[in-house]
Amino acid sequence: MSTTGRPDGAAPAISDVAAALGEARFVRLVAGANGDALAALGVLADALEAGDTPFQATVAGLPAGADRATDADLTLALGRPAAAADASLGVDGVASRAAYDVATEIAPPGFEPDPTLTLAGVVAADAVPGERLDPERLGLARRPGVAGPVDDPVEAIAHSTLLHAPVSGDPEAAADLLAGVDTAAMDEEARRRVASLVALAVAGDEDVTERGTAAVERFFRPYAGGPFGTVGGYADVLDALARTRPGVGVGLALGADDHEAALDAWRAHGRRAHRAVRAATTGRYDGLYAVCCAEAAPVGTVARLVRDFRSPEPVVLVVADGEAAAVRTPETGPDVGTAMATAATAVGGTGNGTPRRGRARFDAEDSEFVVAFREAQ
Repeated sequence: MSTTGRPDGAAPAISDVAAALGEARFVRLVAGANGDALAALGVLADALEAGDTPFQATVAGLPAGADRATDADLTLALGRPAAAADASLGVDGVASRAAYDVATEIAPPGFEPDPTLTLAGVVAADAVPGERLDPERLGLARRPGVAGPVDDPVEAIAHSTLLHAPVSGDPEAAADLLAGVDTAAMDEEARRRVASLVALAVAGDEDVTERGTAAVERFFRPYAGGPFGTVGGYADVLDALARTRPGVGVGLALGADDHEAALDAWRAHGRRAHRAVRAATTGRYDGLYAVCCAEAAPVGTVARLVRDFRSPEPVVLVVADGEAAAVRTPETGPDVGTAMATAATAVGGTGNGTPRRGRARFDAEDSEFVVAFREAQ
């Protein structure tokens, strides 16, 4: 059931994917390198295991292909396009939410897809759960405070990539921000105080955009639950692992409890991303905000942070050491993936993506790629 055979290029229906998975004797799941796709992988893998269907799970970030490494009956790409796959799920949408719907159809009687993992994917996708995944209906309640994967609010604020504030990436600065809060007790009043201080720090940042003052809201009043205490913290860890430690990420999505390795990767990823945002040089063009990093950086996360908290334009392009990532705001806009593929080809590289995001690798000057991307838009 290849998506490439559809004359209108439309993604297959949930029922089509479910039917194909139900008939397959061995399935290969290929997730994009982001928290949403990784959560989708975990949700579907759990359902396949419950139905005794063997599977292989891997993360393959763009622009890498999804060529068959095994003789699978069905290769399903999650949250990314893949010409070598039989189908893609959630390419221009929320992969974890689509995976939840498929898992519900293929699961044996009595099995329920993991709602917390699914909701973490939805948060990573910066989306809303929808009626079927209403957190309160599923037994998850909000609590005051911030959405960290650790109890220490200083660590949560310093390393989270759900926000970019003057203290982000700097534990000492985060500690200074919370100096007047009894972080040892962390009762409801202390949690509210922490959230208020972070909100004021973001609002008082002279470089923050109007979009940023709204984007930071997902860091506040998190839903409690999951292996890292909050759904938002779980989402942040999944996204960091998908981008930097995919093997650990797949293990976590499949239920492994190596939380210390996961948190170490999350901390390192957050520090690198926030440092890169601050150190980058930028250029503003009509509809495009270009960001050039002086050294290797987690370009996908940097692009998202700049889009949400720094960019006055709807499309953000980040280039660093022969890598590029581009994202756009959720509103209707240019096809970022097509522009990325065209620009990469123009400089002898490879690139692809979805309408909302793209990645590329190239062996040229970063400035050359920026020019090529501008021309491709």
